[in-house]
Amino acid sequence: MKSIFASALLFAISAGTASAAGCLSGAVVGAGVGHVAGHHAVLGGMAGCAIGHHHAKVEQRRREDAAHREAEQQNRQGGAQTP
Repeated sequence: MKSIFASALLFAISAGTASAAGCLSGAVVGAGVGHVAGHHAVLGGMAGCAIGHHHAKVEQRRREDAAHREAEQQNRQGGAQTP
């Protein structure tokens, strides 16, 4: 059990802050669910970290796409108004 926790801790430290978006909140939720589901808090935390990171990437991609669409729309409107 301690080796799993140590490896998860090393993984979290080596991941860095740039690639750890969503990991902490997902790990907290996953650890809570894992604990309730049968004292598997570490495994739940690891799974929660992966799911939280994936969710953060999807949200970031969604925001970037929306910004890109908004910029394209402004370019089209600006091009139509100038003679």
